[in-house]
Amino acid sequence: MTTKKISHVGIAVKSLDAAVPLYRDVLGMEFEGTEVVAEQKVKVAFFVSGESRIELLEATSPDSPVAKFIEKNGEGVHHLAYEVDDLKATLARLQTQGVRLIDSEPRRGAHGTAIAFLHPKATGGVLTELCQPAQG
Repeated sequence: MTTKKISHVGIAVKSLDAAVPLYRDVLGMEFEGTEVVAEQKVKVAFFVSGESRIELLEATSPDSPVAKFIEKNGEGVHHLAYEVDDLKATLARLQTQGVRLIDSEPRRGAHGTAIAFLHPKATGGVLTELCQPAQG
C-alpha cells in the first residue's frame, strides 16, 4: 500500500460549538465549514493545516461510533487517515495479506470521499482510515 499523504486527523468532541473556536480562533487554522455525514452519524468540522486537515467529529446519535468512543475514552484523537489512489484495490490487497479490516468495501465519507477503516488491532492500536478523494 502506498499512501500519498496524511489526509486528516479525526478528533472526537462532545460539541462542535465548544471546540471550533479553539482551532479557528486560538490556533488560527482555516475553518472550511461543517458537514453532516448521516451514514457515519456524525457532524464534522473541517480545518486546514498545511496539506492535511483536522476533522472534529461530533456524534449525531447516542449509538454512533464517535459517541461510544467518547463514552469510553473521552474526547481526543479518534483516528488517523491516509489518502490512497485506489481504495478498492488497496482493500483487496490488504485482505489477501490478512490485515483485519472494519470495512471490506469503501463507504461514503465527508466531501464525497470513499473511506474504509482498518481495525486498530491490525494497526498498533490506532484506528486507521484510508480515503480516496471524490473524482472531479
